[in-house]
Amino acid sequence: MKKSLLLGFVVAAGVTVAFVAPTPSAGQDGAPPQDGKAGAKGGGKGFGRGGGKGAPQPPAGPMPRLPDGHPDMQGFWTPPAITDIEPAAGRGGAGRGPGGAKGGDAPAPPPPANPNLAATGFGGGGGQRIVDPPDGHIPYKPEARAKQQDIVNNHMADEPELHCYQSGVPHSESNQFGMQIIQTPGYFVQLSEFMHTVRVIPTDGRKHIDPKIRLFQGDPVGHWEGDTLVVDTTNQNTKTWFDTSGNFKTEALHVTEKFIPQDANTIVYEATIEDPDLYTRPWTARWNIPRNRQTTMSDGHPYEQMEFACLEGNEDLEHYTQDKGGKAKQVLGKK
Repeated sequence: MKKSLLLGFVVAAGVTVAFVAPTPSAGQDGAPPQDGKAGAKGGGKGFGRGGGKGAPQPPAGPMPRLPDGHPDMQGFWTPPAITDIEPAAGRGGAGRGPGGAKGGDAPAPPPPANPNLAATGFGGGGGQRIVDPPDGHIPYKPEARAKQQDIVNNHMADEPELHCYQSGVPHSESNQFGMQIIQTPGYFVQLSEFMHTVRVIPTDGRKHIDPKIRLFQGDPVGHWEGDTLVVDTTNQNTKTWFDTSGNFKTEALHVTEKFIPQDANTIVYEATIEDPDLYTRPWTARWNIPRNRQTTMSDGHPYEQMEFACLEGNEDLEHYTQDKGGKAKQVLGKK
């Protein structure tokens, strides 16, 4: 085995998907930053986060630099796996503020508690992701919140990743199983293990593509502001969500991302989301992306990302279990 494996299950409105995932490495970041300060604290409890209170990690030095002077963020990273970008606590509405609405439409009422979300909650914990508005909730217009709740209550079988779609932005920055960053002159490239998503971010000052073209990852255009990579992402399609909890998109979505190197082992990721069709105001989410410090596989080979296969409507069990009272079924041509 190249890595220790963990069998996970996603259950959403009666749909079950089984997959094999690498166990996360130790020493990963705990709660996400609330003030732009990141740090490897360990002890996170969500899937894809550190678990346990191992020996404290020594302080990380500064992010190394490339010959062109920009931060060298190359290597393997383990984002937190976020299944619900809003805090699960308070979904019943107790103490929830108005979401910072500014005139016009009244703020959406708080979403009610939903038992379906509890089943998909692995990795959804670990602190508040939305830092503006301060209440941690998406500032939906009332009709948009009603649609989101209808999706959660009645249409979770349409969750994009259950159908093997790539994650859009910013969800792709919180995918399970880790990613690799590669930098070349003029490009910042992310290779995610999940769905084998490839995100190529040009940093050469080009313009956005024709707005009629819609993509799963959208059209990212990056530039450097000091040591921070700022990415303007447009042109996303509407086939992806912000998470796996029904927070949907329209084609008016505009995401401004920041990759902020906190130290050699931590990138602070920040995304400001705008969509006048859905929200009463822009909102901002932020979390830490810790470096994966695992250097070798269980067999001693250098660490690498695993092959990922997604089979929509997976029915593998019927191929290698036996019928009730019958004989074991044939597997891979073997009797």
